[in-house]
Amino acid sequence: MAPSKRRAVITGAGAISAVSDTPGDLWQAWRDGRSGIKPISLFDTSGLPVKIAGEITDFDAKNYIDKKDRKQLRMMARTIQLAVACSQKTLEHSKIDKAKLDKTRFGVIFGASLIASELPELADAAHKSATRVRGQMNLGTWGREGIAVIQPLWMLRYLPNMLACQVSILHDAQGPNNSITQDDVAGLLAVGETLRIMRRNHGDFFLVGGGDSRINPLSLSRQSLFLPLARRSEDVHLACRPFDVSREGLVLGEGCGVLAIEDLGHAQARGASIIAEVAGFGSAFDRRRDGDGMARAITTALAQSGAPASEVDHVNACGYGTPCEDILESHGIQLAFGDFKVPVTTLKACTGHTGAGSGTLELIAAAECLARGEVPAAPHHRQTDPKCPVNVITGSPRKLQKPYVVKTGFTREGQCAAVVLRRWDG
Repeated sequence: MAPSKRRAVITGAGAISAVSDTPGDLWQAWRDGRSGIKPISLFDTSGLPVKIAGEITDFDAKNYIDKKDRKQLRMMARTIQLAVACSQKTLEHSKIDKAKLDKTRFGVIFGASLIASELPELADAAHKSATRVRGQMNLGTWGREGIAVIQPLWMLRYLPNMLACQVSILHDAQGPNNSITQDDVAGLLAVGETLRIMRRNHGDFFLVGGGDSRINPLSLSRQSLFLPLARRSEDVHLACRPFDVSREGLVLGEGCGVLAIEDLGHAQARGASIIAEVAGFGSAFDRRRDGDGMARAITTALAQSGAPASEVDHVNACGYGTPCEDILESHGIQLAFGDFKVPVTTLKACTGHTGAGSGTLELIAAAECLARGEVPAAPHHRQTDPKCPVNVITGSPRKLQKPYVVKTGFTREGQCAAVVLRRWDG
């Protein structure tokens, strides 16, 4: 089959978040308007400026992988464990027989971001290097004595490329392998990379995902310096309200979404169930931060998919929930769709902002809408900000009416991406 004719379809998915352990759980929580945002329990937040997040409770990676592989978990930070667990669930959902799969055409492409170290792993080194002046360190002492007490393999627990590496090792995936570390948009870029590789006929079956855990004292402290974070202490489930006139800011979270993306011919040959088709992808940089980059990413993805704007059922928006970013995304959507007032919905009010995991996690939710024929409203949305010119879905879920969905994502630095999914009708 010529590379230009190859089509990419989704044949499995895994979704671990504050409200889900499966794609169905994720979609149902979204439909019900159920939020996983709650007071943080993983560590003491009394000295931190933010005390709420989309935390996954009772997560234990040992429950997701074979007993013989569990010793490897000691070399994985929580983010990497989420990726390994979610990948296993995706393989099970896809019903792929790995024994019949050509390992050299089994690819793994992941989006990732900075992984913050657990404080105890650096505490002894920091203590040795501290000066008598509160809050300062002697870098010379750090080099001579501090580094020496850090565990030799410490760094391997926190390298962003280890999501894809560990997944590939566990499943003997010997095909194309890549890690895209472009923060919040990394997962969607991983989907785009997979689409290009598959169309060049360099692989048949891919695990494509993104994962992140920003519920860490270092992450919370750092993000609170640079981001407008919601700090609500009452009714915390209402803290994230993208595009709403009373939105307070971003809510950090953790989660992972992994898709099995497969060549259509390969999927049909093994009798796989198809959830949706990945029809198009686009990316751009928003240099002026006025929505132009977002619009170009969307129009590129639509052109690649062959979908006219009028055939898009809705946009599953990034929806940061911050004053500036929601306005930027709104204008990008408006520029791309023009007079067509495309409906818009969001998921982050349920999960919090899962960083590099957000793109694929939310793409899975969008694929569920296509498969189920119903689109949940934006949870807790009451009144759209007049500065956000978008048609936000509110109230009850609406019936799916058209065959295409657009998923958008971007970073605060300006990287933008869009993926177009097509409903699978057989």
